[in-house]
Amino acid sequence: MEITLRIPDEFVEFFKGAGGDLSRQALEALAIEGYREGFLTRFQVGQLLSLSRTEAEDFLARHVDLYDYEPAELDREAQALEKISDRTT
Repeated sequence: MEITLRIPDEFVEFFKGAGGDLSRQALEALAIEGYREGFLTRFQVGQLLSLSRTEAEDFLARHVDLYDYEPAELDREAQALEKISDRTT
């Protein structure tokens, strides 16, 4: 699918100043938002952007919090690991 965007000239200059190809920037922004919203998986982001698995993970790590845990969830995980550790010693 091909999509055409109409962007006021003053904004085009801003985006050009950020460097890179505007089409690629728009595609990356769609991939990031799709991942954030849960519409795309890491694998799909890689496919969309023609990236390897590792490249897709690196790309997402630069733009989103891949491991967005609640503090309470981290506490539960730490307690579970502590219990496992106590059993093995």
